[in-house]
Formats: sequence, structure tokens, C-alpha cells
Amino acid sequence: MSRTKKSEKELSFEEELARLEQIVESLESGDVPLAELVERYEEGMTVLKSCRKKLADAELRIEQLRAVSADGEAETTAFDEEDA
Repeated sequence: MSRTKKSEKELSFEEELARLEQIVESLESGDVPLAELVERYEEGMTVLKSCRKKLADAELRIEQLRAVSADGEAETTAFDEEDA
């Protein structure tokens, strides 16, 4: 897939996740020539890296927002995956 104006701007997490799902489906289909398969795999890894960064940024924001003590002072607490 060639780069479009839409992909030149930053996509939302949901848009990137949908694109990643499309890439995985095309790779699993077995109908993709090897050269194109490698390109899609590379794109998928790039999209995955971006998704992981957005998730890490969201977790950090949640840590910061959850951190308020009884007297209104800000406290930082770690984000536990169990809390998710």
C-alpha cells in the first residue's frame, strides 16, 4: 500500500490498530508475493511500534491523573496492568 495523505498525518491508536489487523490478515492469507509480504511485515512492525508507544503514553497519563492525595496534593502511583 502506498503512502497517502491520510498516512502522512498521525493516525489515532484505533486507526493504527485497524491497519495492523488488515496487515495481519493479508499476511495470513498466503496470497501475497514475497516482496510485498516483506514490505507489509515491515509496515506492520512500524505500526506496532507506534501503537506500543501510544499505549505507554496513555499509561503514563493515567498514572499522573490518578495521583491525588486526600489533601489534594499530587502523588504518582505506578500503573498496574491488573488495574486495567
